[in-house]
Amino acid sequence: MGEEKVEVQENKMGVMPIPKLVFNMSVPMMFSMLVQSLYNIVDSIFVSKLAEDALTAVSLAFPLQTLLIAVGAGTGVGINALLSKSLGEKDTKKVNATATNGGFVYVLSYFLFLIIGLIAVKPFYASQIKSGNDDIMQYGVTYLSIVMIFSFGLFAQFYFERLLTSTGRTMFSMISQTCGALTNIILDPILIFGLLGAPKMGIAGAAIATVIGQCVAGLIAFVFNLKVNHEVKLSFKGFRPDGKIIGNIYAVGIPSIIMQSIGSIMTYSMNKILIEFTPTATAVFGVYFKLQSFFFMPIFGLNNGITPIIAYNFGAENKKRMMKTIKLSMAVAGTLMFIGLLSFEFIPEILLGFFDASDEMLTIGCHALRVIAVHFLIAWFCIIAGTVFQALGKAVYSLVVSIMRQLVVLVPAAFILAKIGGLNAVWWAFPIAEVMSFIVSTICLVRIYKKIIKPIPEGAE
Repeated sequence: MGEEKVEVQENKMGVMPIPKLVFNMSVPMMFSMLVQSLYNIVDSIFVSKLAEDALTAVSLAFPLQTLLIAVGAGTGVGINALLSKSLGEKDTKKVNATATNGGFVYVLSYFLFLIIGLIAVKPFYASQIKSGNDDIMQYGVTYLSIVMIFSFGLFAQFYFERLLTSTGRTMFSMISQTCGALTNIILDPILIFGLLGAPKMGIAGAAIATVIGQCVAGLIAFVFNLKVNHEVKLSFKGFRPDGKIIGNIYAVGIPSIIMQSIGSIMTYSMNKILIEFTPTATAVFGVYFKLQSFFFMPIFGLNNGITPIIAYNFGAENKKRMMKTIKLSMAVAGTLMFIGLLSFEFIPEILLGFFDASDEMLTIGCHALRVIAVHFLIAWFCIIAGTVFQALGKAVYSLVVSIMRQLVVLVPAAFILAKIGGLNAVWWAFPIAEVMSFIVSTICLVRIYKKIIKPIPEGAE
């Protein structure tokens, strides 16, 4: 039965016309990511109605939340690439072993963040804010502690959804993500403001709504794996960790984890730079990340859809299908980024108005959004290039690009611009860093093409 199912999957990712395949694989993921970004925005909108200090506190939580998501998503990238490649090679034993060992490393990841949530949250906030900002500290510690301690729902969601996307069942992953996000959106106002007889929990309600939404998504994805994901046989009876498989997962996953964790270091550093001017600047930075996710998250959904396609056809040695997938995804990503650019340039007041922006926040934020959005013009290329690196098992290239962009260029540029040009100049660090990212991504992509893609047989479409 298992062999027959693998053959069906081969006919889909190895034979279906690329435009239709990319559409079928990516659109559900893009839609679910769009819903996810909408949830992120709505979550901050409700928090902003408590107080600007509450919004600032959530913005300051972003580095540790980014680290949490980095470990979940990065591990998933490793599982996705290895499992899809094993499907292309029709190695059912390795497919199942990858799935079970992937579950094991997710359990270990949760215990790590449980410990962080119990002992590190208060020192983390204290390192970012000045004394006297007691409200920000109280809001932040309450919110972030809940998110970290109960992060088992997030890891379950990542694990079971990645198993679905690895075998091409992105529609079911979309459903689970959407259900989780909608649960969160519905519960946010109820738990924050005490509606429908619920206790008024304030910022703790926002965190609890987040955790419940993640648990709902993880549970639904788990059920889908049992019911429809026949390529993967989940059985932990007599399980023993396989060091080689775990090593292969992390060979791709760790560079991805580090790459996204660098974003955590970057946001932490930027928060430290911006809060020296005013806490409102930090709130603007947080709002920017929420708003830009509305355009970036669908591209990340596109990435999740095309990664197994590229990995599968790499395993099946079909260059033509790999190249068509890459070119089509770049066209889609470029279009989405252009729409984002127009939105940030022409309606920043409307975007900031959703967050009950004060006059100071509008003054700082409108300029910030217009300047930062300039980097959208080339960001799409760098994102898709990074996906290609990961799908082909060269995630270390993505790591190099991310280090160059966020640590070597962006943070030092922001620090220097803050000293010589003040707050309005800081935001130009983003376009400057993206230019560096574009140059390094291009060099790495050319190298990948010459050494890995070009020698592969053309194959049939």
